[in-house]
Amino acid sequence: DTVLRVPAGTQVFAEDRQTLLADMLEPGRRAVISTGGGGGRGNAAFKSSTNRAPRRADAGGGGEEEWIWLRLKLIADAGLIGLPNAGKSTFLAAVTRARPKVADYPFTTLHPGLGVAIVDDGELLLADIPGLIEGANEGHGLGDRFLGHVERCAALIHLVDGVAGDVAGAYKTVRGELAAYGGGLDEKEEFLCLNKCDALTGEIVAERREELEKASGREVFTVSAAAGTNLQDLLRAVGARVKAEKQAGLEKETFAP
Repeated sequence: DTVLRVPAGTQVFAEDRQTLLADMLEPGRRAVISTGGGGGRGNAAFKSSTNRAPRRADAGGGGEEEWIWLRLKLIADAGLIGLPNAGKSTFLAAVTRARPKVADYPFTTLHPGLGVAIVDDGELLLADIPGLIEGANEGHGLGDRFLGHVERCAALIHLVDGVAGDVAGAYKTVRGELAAYGGGLDEKEEFLCLNKCDALTGEIVAERREELEKASGREVFTVSAAAGTNLQDLLRAVGARVKAEKQAGLEKETFAP
């Protein structure tokens, strides 16, 4: 056999890039993508008591040949989303030992990153993807090609830059791109965070938190990735959600007919 080893989370597509042939979710999983041809028979197979030196041989059949495409989707518990410069990489560096590039300009993150956060006696695997801008689903900015890496997440941590001003507009832009991408991303459990609160007065924090709550209709966490404010409270809430999702998945597998 010819075995192609791929990372867990790899999807195998046919040549049309649409037909999913295999989804390699778990380590050790194997899938047959193309089968080889049937083996031939040499002259020894035709040897008999009356024909000790047969001259007959059968050739083997031809195997399958096709082009395939491999797409890696990271497997993480929660994904970090937001506009460029919302503080996602700073957040990842603050709660994990990952050391992503951090700078004060948009699109500092050019590739997805992973980090493990310790939450009380448990762990959370977080995925950081490049920021989204309006029109990302049409290819603007870095596009939405990295959103596939958060499709498998149980929850999304949505960071909104509190210093930027129009927090409601920033929130709606990202939500619009999630809906345009599809894949159920806009239906995932979302933890909405007003970030960089250490750079704002208490009055402004309260005002912008209220704006976000009105725009989203959900609870808003006020955090600061740079100062470490309220990060553990947020991670505990995310961890509880992820744990519940995993438990529900186990129960579904257990009671599946």
